[in-house]
Amino acid sequence: MAELTFFYGTMNCGKSTLALQIHHNAVVAGKTCELLTKHDRGGGTISSRIGLAQPATVVAEGLDLFAYVAERIADGHTIDVLICDEAQFYTPEHVEQLADVVDQLGVDVQAFGLLTDFTTGLFPGSRRFLELADRRQELQVEARCWCGERGTLNARTVDGRIQREGEQVVVGDVDADLVAYEVLCRRHHRAGVTRAVADRPLEVVELSA
Repeated sequence: MAELTFFYGTMNCGKSTLALQIHHNAVVAGKTCELLTKHDRGGGTISSRIGLAQPATVVAEGLDLFAYVAERIADGHTIDVLICDEAQFYTPEHVEQLADVVDQLGVDVQAFGLLTDFTTGLFPGSRRFLELADRRQELQVEARCWCGERGTLNARTVDGRIQREGEQVVVGDVDADLVAYEVLCRRHHRAGVTRAVADRPLEVVELSA
């Protein structure tokens, strides 16, 4: 039986690396995989921070994923597994379409994404994956906060300072002077103490007599 599986974790926990490893293992086993992504750092690729990458179809807002897969199969393409990276950016409608891909077309779907955004709220796509997935699996590679504790929350920073408001989707790691992301433990996320803030010396204020 085909299944809808959702792998989730924080940034830097190896989601894209695992997606590419599963793709590699499936191909070696003789299976045919389709790779999908959205807002990846490399555009139309699934790319990991350790340098691995594979071409992938970009999931546009209006793309009907069920119709896309059904048309590919009708055209004679065999699809055993659909690997979906950056799944937090998929719309809830996309997730429902992927559930139909599993139930009606018998194609395994393995999705990889973040649970929460920089405000600690669930991404709508991730919420729907949690609601519909046959299997939900938290990745076991733990990212670490700058303090050494387990990193559980994703922070958005500008000039090293944590941001609490703004658009939910802003792709980072493009220009660290503008927008960057960092994994923090809950204590430092709530306190707003990023690595840059922790490294900055305290300001000395001289009081006149």
